[in-house]
Amino acid sequence: MRDGQQSLFATRMSQSTIDRLLPLYENAGFYIMEVWGGAVPDSVMRYLDESPWTRLRKASEAMKGKSLLSALSRGRNLFGYVPYPNSVLEGFYKEAIANGLNVMRIFDALNDIDNVKDSIKMISSLGGIADGAVCYTVDPKEEEPAKPTGFAAKLKGLFGGSKEEKPEKIFTDEYFVEKAKQMEALGAKIITLKDMAGLVNPLRAASIISKLKANLSVPVDFHTHCTPGYGLASSVMAMIHGVDILDTNIWWFGGGSAAPAIELIYIFANRLGIEVDVNMDAVGAIRDELLNARKELKQFDLAANLPLAFNPLTDQLPAHISEEFDKAIACAKAEDEEGLLDACHKIEEYFMFPKPNELVKNAEVPGGMYSNMVAQLKTLGASDLLDDAMRLIPKVRRDAGLVPLVTPTSQIVGSQAVSLAMDRKKGNPDYSNASNQFISLVKGEYGHTPVPVDPEFRAQITGDATEHPYDVNSYRQPENPVLEDLGGVKLASNTEEYLLLQLLPSVANGYLRRRRTEEYQAKQSAEAKAEAQAKAEAEAAKEPEEPITGEVISAPMGGRIIEINVKAGEKVKAGQVIMVYEAMKMENDVEAPHDGTVKRIFVKPDEVVGTDAPLIEFAD
Repeated sequence: MRDGQQSLFATRMSQSTIDRLLPLYENAGFYIMEVWGGAVPDSVMRYLDESPWTRLRKASEAMKGKSLLSALSRGRNLFGYVPYPNSVLEGFYKEAIANGLNVMRIFDALNDIDNVKDSIKMISSLGGIADGAVCYTVDPKEEEPAKPTGFAAKLKGLFGGSKEEKPEKIFTDEYFVEKAKQMEALGAKIITLKDMAGLVNPLRAASIISKLKANLSVPVDFHTHCTPGYGLASSVMAMIHGVDILDTNIWWFGGGSAAPAIELIYIFANRLGIEVDVNMDAVGAIRDELLNARKELKQFDLAANLPLAFNPLTDQLPAHISEEFDKAIACAKAEDEEGLLDACHKIEEYFMFPKPNELVKNAEVPGGMYSNMVAQLKTLGASDLLDDAMRLIPKVRRDAGLVPLVTPTSQIVGSQAVSLAMDRKKGNPDYSNASNQFISLVKGEYGHTPVPVDPEFRAQITGDATEHPYDVNSYRQPENPVLEDLGGVKLASNTEEYLLLQLLPSVANGYLRRRRTEEYQAKQSAEAKAEAQAKAEAEAAKEPEEPITGEVISAPMGGRIIEINVKAGEKVKAGQVIMVYEAMKMENDVEAPHDGTVKRIFVKPDEVVGTDAPLIEFAD
């Protein structure tokens, strides 16, 4: 209800669908159900015109306390995109718990404990359960040295050391364990290894989970995705090495860029002698209804095929697939990672789950980060620089403090690597064009980076060698204006609505105004309603399309339009962000390739587009 639909269907499951599903979950016996947070508060207002509070309340009422309800928080950023002061955090957490929330999973993109400590303490003090999530990432791959020149003996790699030097590994098992121990000391009652991009391979899962179990006294949870093909195999390895809680999705909402399907985990658990505390008969009823839900979400579903229908309680596995389950377990116990992955991939292929994303696997970067870089270079007419930009990612990461590749830092690093490749092609010094987001990251506004940024580099990028964190004291409470045009009522009518205004002011403003408009129109005469209807019909009328004659920017890959920053007739500058779209769970900027005038816009916010779909036409 949160991550499954966010991973596969752009968080578009409506409240009416949720209402059909909830009664089926009541007696399913799930330990925790994640129903809120992440993109949900934003998306349900922005795209579904629904109340996030209604969603949480209805889940609580339906479950009657039989499963814990969980939400995902970005720590200091809560469910939004900027740092918020403690007053906003506490107000939201207090209201959420009052409306039935039990568990808050709290993470920070930089794994900066300072960005999560207040949230962990608040949730605990308010009677909730703090789930401290450590974000998994990997060290950059060592860069290939530059091509030999007359100074080959003095060549240095992009890490800044000589050809022979090996950069120190930062993201060791001990790094993740230490972060987990700090969260436990702050009061976290659950620790989650949170692998958003699915980059935890099976042997690494075994190693980290084992060490977390040995060093913590609280339950350990494992959260991963199947994007690069590790998810199922790494989950099996985590089970073998004692993980307490495993995040799964139910069949039609599992696999691909989502978490593994519980049905496959159930079979593995049975063969491992591990009890799964879930009512699988109830899961079957949910599965049937989720198929209907997925069909309703077809316009947001970019998968080519549905998985093969399967009920682990009644359907018999073919002998050759049953053997793959046994082979996978044997390989896992023998630490034969290649054999384990081969068996799991054959299982997933048989059931027609999406194939592993080899780009994500080989590049060890999130899929959305890669697609964003492809989009940038395509817009700039420099697609030939993709390999150069990919090779520059390690340098950019290290220069910026070795930041994890997690939203939003993954997009920031990827965009800057593209700019660096362009700088070098033009013969310009590195970082001749630093983005505002990269400047903010290096300045310290996103938090403390895993390793300190070199003061000289910070001075080069920001003009000041001193680290400057974001000052939450600069936060200004949004106004709650009186809407004279709607009968003199306030925009936010209660505490819940004002909290939405604090969290996401631009989205909540439109959402709340629509609520007040509905209330106002309910009091109006039939003549006023008829006039409003006539206006709506006039606005809905479309002018006939004219042929395309100008230059067109097309979508480099399938995705969903998030926002459009220009309008027809507007003049734009080269490099200006004219549109943002989402692909593979990541936001991607579409930039103007040169100065010009927008002639026509072919898409609108929330529209799902395919690869090479026309986005914007420029005037001749």
